[in-house]
Amino acid sequence: MRLDVTVERLIPLPPATVAAYAMDWSHDHEWTRGIRHATLTREADGGGFGVGAEVTRTAHFLGRRFDYVLRVAGHHPPVVLDMVSAAGPTPMHVTYTFEPTQGGTFARIRVRGGSTGVHRLTALLSRPVRTSLAADLRALEARLTR
Repeated sequence: MRLDVTVERLIPLPPATVAAYAMDWSHDHEWTRGIRHATLTREADGGGFGVGAEVTRTAHFLGRRFDYVLRVAGHHPPVVLDMVSAAGPTPMHVTYTFEPTQGGTFARIRVRGGSTGVHRLTALLSRPVRTSLAADLRALEARLTR
């Protein structure tokens, strides 16, 4: 078994607005449930945030603290931010996409996790991960539309 969870939400704002906020690592703790702190710990090869940059996140999930590093594998604003784990308790692949629609932006978060050894347990987390990600997208919309 493997963790593979996708959540989606229509946010009534243009993709450029939604993506600019959501793709900025310095806002991670403001809308991403469980993240207490995020730091840009490695800049992209050309400087700043982009492919090759690394963000270290401190999160709390199911009552436990996790520190993990996500490396930017794809960065195509305002459409896609794709990140893979460079360090942390479990292999992880996180993809944010923002598609234009008549009603604004169709925002999507997909999280995939490892499937070998102890990481098989991650498949049991599908429901709480889905719940958490759905709350993240609600928080993103609330933050941007208030």
